[in-house]
Amino acid sequence: MMGPMDGGVPETRKGFSCSSGRLGAVILAVATAAAICTGCSSDTVVNSDQVATTAQATAPAAPSPSKRPSNANLANAFDYAAHAADGKTAYYFTSPSKRWVCAIFPRKTAGCQSSTGSAIAIKGAPTSVPGSQAADTAANVIKVDRAADAQFASLDPPGYALVPGPAVVLPFGKVLAVAGFRCNVQEATGISCLSEMTGKGFTFSADGYTFQYTDLPG
Repeated sequence: MMGPMDGGVPETRKGFSCSSGRLGAVILAVATAAAICTGCSSDTVVNSDQVATTAQATAPAAPSPSKRPSNANLANAFDYAAHAADGKTAYYFTSPSKRWVCAIFPRKTAGCQSSTGSAIAIKGAPTSVPGSQAADTAANVIKVDRAADAQFASLDPPGYALVPGPAVVLPFGKVLAVAGFRCNVQEATGISCLSEMTGKGFTFSADGYTFQYTDLPG
């Protein structure tokens, strides 16, 4: 049972009477309490014309896909076509320094080796790799196959060399793109080849290497 209110309104069992001013104050107090209670039970309170938003944990954005390799400065692939040892067409080139020879075998592999056919003289390259006779042997090529990681390997002659050669020089700043692979030669970074199916590749010079394709600048 409530006691007498501070404003002097008497308690009565028959009814409740008050002035219109105090009745309005009571109604306002009840409405305010209801609004506060509503705020306690709801995730979002809309109290303006703006669309309300509920705070959420934002998942980290997925990494954006790598930029597609540039098709600027493409070489004419016809100039580099020749018959491989198996009689099928492949695409051969020589570096401007004449130190390296490379080839693209359509939809199979792209790789490079020393023009002398000796062990590949790249700083940091492994001293040996599994050979064809199940015994470790000196690496003589760097390559990337259509659906595999780039790697050093040991291949029997002619490997990636054109026989008889020499193959046409691929100038600095030109891209040889054919049958799922692309290669380029740059003065700053060396020779780079890529499998367009996987995005895997390599870049190398005598001073070192990385298993990543290096596109032309710009």
